[in-house]
Amino acid sequence: MTFPETDRERAWTAVVGVAVLALVGGSLLFPDTVYGDFVWHYFWGPVVADANGAQCAVWNGGAVQHVYSSTACASATEPVAYPGYTLVSEVGYAVTLLVSLVGVTFLLDHLEVGEDLRLLYALFPFVLLGGALRVVEDANDAAAAAPGVEQFLDFPVNTLIISPVIYFVMFVITLAALVACVFLARRTTVVEDYYRPLAGAGTALLAATVGFLVYLSATTEYVSLLPQFTVLTLLFATVITAAVWYYVRRSLPDVASGTEFAGAVVLWAHAVDGVANVIGLDWAAELGLARDLVPKHPVNAAVVDITQNVLPASVIQYTGDAWPFLLLKIAAALFVLWLFNAELREEAPRYFTLMLVAVVAVGLGPGSRDMLRATFGI
Repeated sequence: MTFPETDRERAWTAVVGVAVLALVGGSLLFPDTVYGDFVWHYFWGPVVADANGAQCAVWNGGAVQHVYSSTACASATEPVAYPGYTLVSEVGYAVTLLVSLVGVTFLLDHLEVGEDLRLLYALFPFVLLGGALRVVEDANDAAAAAPGVEQFLDFPVNTLIISPVIYFVMFVITLAALVACVFLARRTTVVEDYYRPLAGAGTALLAATVGFLVYLSATTEYVSLLPQFTVLTLLFATVITAAVWYYVRRSLPDVASGTEFAGAVVLWAHAVDGVANVIGLDWAAELGLARDLVPKHPVNAAVVDITQNVLPASVIQYTGDAWPFLLLKIAAALFVLWLFNAELREEAPRYFTLMLVAVVAVGLGPGSRDMLRATFGI
């Protein structure tokens, strides 16, 4: 069955086409300015540096150099790309995510799926899978840093599980699984609906990925197993979610009016992110790691810096400096849930569901990575 393209879909296609044409055309016509100073500097360069285990990558007029000394990176001529995120790249990823969600909504309209919040629960394992795959790359980096050990994933294959490439990889995997499960449910009598096989596929992939990390912890010295990090993260996140959600349902009913139990899932996802950061950044050494972890995102790092500047060292030695990030995550999650009211759910149920999936992914993706990174001592 074919479906006619709507005016909104044509407008979306035109906007995306113009943006892609501007980036590609600008990169070809002005390679140093558009590609080197923007695309490479903020998006692809950090991936290249991360994938090669370098302190930074230097554009050098297009003859990219991998630099392994922080001193040399500091004195290199811009543009210089460092592994990790920047505010520019995070804004770019956020805009790309929002635009992509609109496109996926059109696809769900044609497939006639996604109006039920059960899709959120079915996709839940895929969100965890993204974080777990990112930890596989962390383990790959740990292998490269270990004496006499070779990486099990070489460049450029390892770029597939480095941000932002992993976002597109996870999008393709999830979309393929969704379409396959919808086809299975509608064209065969094997299953009654697509939710269970979709959740099962994600769970199987997640189990295989975590199982591989467990295997590395049992057979290598550069990966260890410290389950207390996962246990404590999930325990504290669950307790915090239960307490906050109980208060919200009793005292702030408007916040929970549109999402029902899915709102608690969103809150829990961001609580995991906040708790994982607090434990990993402030208490990792006390719980068994050689040292505390370092923040991977600009927002995390900014919160830590502000806390260090505001609170005296005599207080921070007892409280740590990452706990305000947990409060920020809880407050942000509640604000978003307040926006997701019953009226929005009724007017655009598929976009409502997809946006909730995205909000869960924004919290649980990096949160599960930080939790598992500490759990496997990477």
